[in-house]
Amino acid sequence: MSASNPAVYWRTMNLLHHRYCRSDGWRRAVHLGMMPWVLRDVNLGANVLEIDPELASSLKRRLGGTNVTVAEGDATQLSFPDASFDSAVCFTMLHHVPSRELQDRLLTEACRVLKPGGLFLGSDSTSSFRFRLFHLFDTCVPIEPRGFGKRLAAAGFGDIEIEMRPEYNTLKFCARKA
Repeated sequence: MSASNPAVYWRTMNLLHHRYCRSDGWRRAVHLGMMPWVLRDVNLGANVLEIDPELASSLKRRLGGTNVTVAEGDATQLSFPDASFDSAVCFTMLHHVPSRELQDRLLTEACRVLKPGGLFLGSDSTSSFRFRLFHLFDTCVPIEPRGFGKRLAAAGFGDIEIEMRPEYNTLKFCARKA
């Protein structure tokens, strides 16, 4: 599920940013650093919601004809019934949701479609001079780590954990649907 129409999502990124996100360097950083850090010791369950349009398109191509169902849509207005998923994940995309209000709607929708006790986890970059330069002319609404736990709680989550990696200007979060 995307945070907005998938075609519009990528137009929110400048050319340099878009190119970097498709690079082998970024792929290695995600697969060798970010995902193991965020998903360590986590059982996602059988039904997982991934909130990222690029990944959804890639999965649809790669996993056609398998037991995986790939659906794309607006993550602020999910078409799934309540309590449909065991977990939901999102990696480095929340800052591309065009406003704090839409980010909060996405958090609320993620909570709504999770089963009781379901996990919502992911990561995002935090603001820095380099981050801001890299996002020139992008849609970029950085997540403020100090207030993010309260936003997750307001969306209906409990057991909230937020961990920072200041050397990478990155945070990870894990929250459980109450």
